[in-house]
Amino acid sequence: MNDMSSTPVRKIIHVDMDAFYASVEQRDNPELRGKPLAVGGSAARGVVAAASYEARAFGVRSAMPSVTAKRKCPDLIFVPPRFDVYKAVSQQIREIFAEYTPLIEPLSLDEAYLDVTENLKGMQIATEVALEIRARIKQITGLNASAGISYNKFLAKMASDLNKPNGQAVITPKNGPAFVEALPVSKFHGVGPATAERMRKYGIETGLDLKSKSLAFLQEHFGKAGPYFYGIARGIDQRQVRPDRIRKSVGAEDTFPEDIDDLDPATAELRPLAEKVWRYCETSGISGKTVTVKIKYSDFTQATRSRTTLFPVTNMGEILEAATALLATVHPFKRPVRLLGITLSSLTNEGTEDDRSQSQLDLGI
Repeated sequence: MNDMSSTPVRKIIHVDMDAFYASVEQRDNPELRGKPLAVGGSAARGVVAAASYEARAFGVRSAMPSVTAKRKCPDLIFVPPRFDVYKAVSQQIREIFAEYTPLIEPLSLDEAYLDVTENLKGMQIATEVALEIRARIKQITGLNASAGISYNKFLAKMASDLNKPNGQAVITPKNGPAFVEALPVSKFHGVGPATAERMRKYGIETGLDLKSKSLAFLQEHFGKAGPYFYGIARGIDQRQVRPDRIRKSVGAEDTFPEDIDDLDPATAELRPLAEKVWRYCETSGISGKTVTVKIKYSDFTQATRSRTTLFPVTNMGEILEAATALLATVHPFKRPVRLLGITLSSLTNEGTEDDRSQSQLDLGI
């Protein structure tokens, strides 16, 4: 399949390190190998940043409150994160990628897209490129990586989850559309829990259900994401691997099971959002100067409030402090609140390594 055009089929690899932070810790401390491990804080407000596969067997997951993780796995070992080490290992991995292609689009410290359609080794078969890259990563870092290979980014991302850990899978142009049709939309990359719930209300539970909807319907109900959903439902994703991709913002939002009337419970909902935003910043080596709070009311009207600082934020607490102050400016709420979001923008990767950034993640570490 050539995405309905005469252009050559692209060869895209999505490389995803297996339990990256936890695996680095187990590599560097033999006493932790084979044991359930969580990278993060064990205090009451702590959050799991990463979990080893031994911990995942108990249901421990990243972004889970530490108290919940400990309840699921009483023998869970907590280790504080060492982002300087993770960044150094990530750079080693990036240098391996660069031996094969200049078309590298990092998504975070532990995953990236590679376009190997025309690669520096002259290798014709993308699955062999992926095997070689994974072997090089293991040789140089001692860590396992999984990979997905396909003709577009969406399917390569989906394929990398199929044979984890320490495996790879390919989704060919021939079987791509059928693979998508059988997949629950909740498993789609780019479809979060809130979007999956909205899709369910329209009878969209699988890729086949999504494929049955017209472009006009998807644009009406999902806005700018409509054309993307229309394409991936057919196994089509025209997005290029962009080595110069500049992320404009980092955000997180949550729709509540019940609308919130009062300021205190609404303010309490800001903390997990701030933690999620800052966790991405830490893992990506970026920060930002502008904090924006989004408030969506029960009638679906919404408001935003922003604050820009002179310097990039240096910890989760600064994001939370700004968001809390901004939320207070719209109280009393004109209607009950159904959704809150926090976005960090004016992003930069400069000045994040100086003394101002040495404060640890405020995750109970």
